[in-house]
Amino acid sequence: MRVAIITGSDGLIGSEAVLFLAQQGFHIIGIDNNMRSCFFGKGASTAWNQSRLQARLEKRYQHINGDIRDRELIYSIFQQYGEHVGVIIHTAAQPSHDWVEQDPHTDFTVNANGTPNLLEATRQYAPEAPFIFTSTNKVYGDTPNRLPLVEKETRWEIESAHIYELGVSEKMSVDQTLHSLFGASKVAADVLVQEYGRYFNMPTVSFRYGCLTVPSHSGADLHVFWLT
Repeated sequence: MRVAIITGSDGLIGSEAVLFLAQQGFHIIGIDNNMRSCFFGKGASTAWNQSRLQARLEKRYQHINGDIRDRELIYSIFQQYGEHVGVIIHTAAQPSHDWVEQDPHTDFTVNANGTPNLLEATRQYAPEAPFIFTSTNKVYGDTPNRLPLVEKETRWEIESAHIYELGVSEKMSVDQTLHSLFGASKVAADVLVQEYGRYFNMPTVSFRYGCLTVPSHSGADLHVFWLT
């Protein structure tokens, strides 16, 4: 039995990962406590998505109503499935720049403190399994605002021949920039994921997303714009 452990499994990215990996033959252990409804209200609840996944995948999806900050719970899950774990996808997060001003402590404990629980559990019980972290482009802070832009007919582009003409890479510094408290907590997690990879020779990776949405996005209106 190949097992995939996915945090934030009922959310935007997590639920898509659940469906994809289930199609690849994985048994999914989803960890999600619907904190999105705490952050943004009842309209942002992911409970409907949990029900959808359970109905669609049945026994292939096992939901755990758990908090990634609960180290004992996380360790017990990894200990149970250890040798069968084929991949970990960590998407659980407090995702808002604005919300963090209400409660910086919760933001940091979810985004930063929860991540080493998962990393260390992986190191102890499934060190060969790829650890995929959904970071954010906000780790760069406002540094991208300094890029030289050229106005085109329908959009702005980085000027040709610039080092980031084809896209921003990890070479862009995350230092000496204004992040927001949210960005700072994600930087902490991002660096931890990198460090576990380098220091313990574990297969870890951070994907620095920005502005993603799909129809399963709870608590967000989905609009599609066509450029002509």
